[in-house]
Amino acid sequence: MVSTPFHPDLLVEQLQAVAQPSRLAVLRLLARHEPFGLGAGDIARLIAVPHNTLSTHLAQLESAGLVRSRKDGRRMVYAMDRAAVTEMLEVLGRNLAPAGAQGPSMAIPALKEWQEGVPRYSVLVLCTHNSARSIMAEALINLEGRGRFRAFSAGSRPRGVVDPEALRLLTSLGYDTAGLHSKSWHAFAEAPRMDFVITVCDAAAGEKCPRWQGHPLVVHWGIADPLEAGVSDAERREALRNAYRQLSSRVAAFVNLPIERMGLDRLRTELQVIGRLEGATAKAMAQEVA
Repeated sequence: MVSTPFHPDLLVEQLQAVAQPSRLAVLRLLARHEPFGLGAGDIARLIAVPHNTLSTHLAQLESAGLVRSRKDGRRMVYAMDRAAVTEMLEVLGRNLAPAGAQGPSMAIPALKEWQEGVPRYSVLVLCTHNSARSIMAEALINLEGRGRFRAFSAGSRPRGVVDPEALRLLTSLGYDTAGLHSKSWHAFAEAPRMDFVITVCDAAAGEKCPRWQGHPLVVHWGIADPLEAGVSDAERREALRNAYRQLSSRVAAFVNLPIERMGLDRLRTELQVIGRLEGATAKAMAQEVA
């Protein structure tokens, strides 16, 4: 295969495009949603940036050739150009491209929606108080799961109310928060079969939980409690936003797994790896990956 000529000006433009936190977050998000891509509204919500600011970031990434766009009805869909990113990394000598990435894909395929006959999965997300992290994860999975997943959340010692700042954050990002409420995990002990049980706080992961129906796959995605961060309201709001971003990266990786084609052992391993993404607690990092 003939190497593409090296263009220093293009490389500089590409590096400038990714040398900014929000644009780097966009590229990382689109990497998790290959090859289908995401609409601009979904990107803005998942990385928590205003729509007008996101437009500028997307334009710079597209100008640098790292992102492609296509029209899908009335909306624009954006996807990472794997070949361009691979070439940039190879030029830098890092050779971080996944095996088998060959040449550019000129088309961005449409996202496959849920269809009759395809399994739906039930997910229960747990933390101690069921007031912030598990609530945000429930909202994320229900929206990003696009009909394939139905999520619930609960706590071992629920506060009984959802944190107001968590609700404000979710509302500002376009989530329907009407059905979100804090409740005990005992409410699900006799519930219909759960396929996955995910703990998002270390305390809940260490507690003796009810016996779940259906022998679900249980995994730990521990992240720090944002409600215990800092001393000011501004610090806690930023901690909540960071926790949301950490959860969104995990949920994006989870809902895009080809679960129907995966054996139990491989699925467990993939979920454990997801639990060790950025922001993982020491307990989550210490769990042995099968």
